[in-house]
Amino acid sequence: MDKVFSADGTAIAYERQGSGPAVVLVGGAFMTRGDSAALAGLLAEYYTVITYDRRGRGDSGDSPEYDVQREVEDLDALIERAGGEAMVFGMSSGAVLALEAVARGSVVSRLAMYEPPFITDSSRPPLPADYVAHLADLVKQGAYGDAAAYFMSAAVGMPAEAIAGMRQAPFWAGMEATARTLPYDGQVMGDTMSGRPLRADRWRSVTVPVLIGSGDAGAPHMLTGARELAVLADNFTLHVFPGQEHNIGPEILAPVLTCFFTTEEQA
Repeated sequence: MDKVFSADGTAIAYERQGSGPAVVLVGGAFMTRGDSAALAGLLAEYYTVITYDRRGRGDSGDSPEYDVQREVEDLDALIERAGGEAMVFGMSSGAVLALEAVARGSVVSRLAMYEPPFITDSSRPPLPADYVAHLADLVKQGAYGDAAAYFMSAAVGMPAEAIAGMRQAPFWAGMEATARTLPYDGQVMGDTMSGRPLRADRWRSVTVPVLIGSGDAGAPHMLTGARELAVLADNFTLHVFPGQEHNIGPEILAPVLTCFFTTEEQA
């Protein structure tokens, strides 16, 4: 493990393995760099793979006030450490963070993502209007377990009885440990979980090849959102993973990412 300092001085913890062109993996809600280790190991046969703890998680630092731009700068610092340019893979809300970073000028040559959790239709309820504010209030109170439970209910759509069971599971402690950053993911997502179509001009400045992956066996709104994103630009391509849900296996992802990252021109 090593650390790089972001533009605001925040220390961002990362690990690097493999050799070749640089690929940075951006995790979604609750994820730390360890959650990307299996995928990183598969990709490291061909690339220099960087996994990191997003600010406020794991061994990374944080700042008193959050702004999405700070997370973009975190990614920029990692890209600079990797040599000044990288390819990026983002998972879930990490996919939207990566997309936003490219839109804001991060030096990314190719971007792949899996299931950005957009809610753009009526197939499930949208996020409550006060979703981020309520999460932030729970975090301010130190009610990390309640914040995690609220996320699983409002954002994921999990029933209360299933969440009650999760709170008794050994992995719940890890979720509580990163729950203080759930409002960050909410800010990254912005209005894209409102049940309204994506704005056609939101990521118009993204001109690099973008691969948008989604399974066809999970929540319907995930595939709908991926399809809606894919039609926004000619350089956006949809890849549907048959039989897959949100928790896709790294052994399924890795071959598709390797093909995309090594292709000279977008198919």
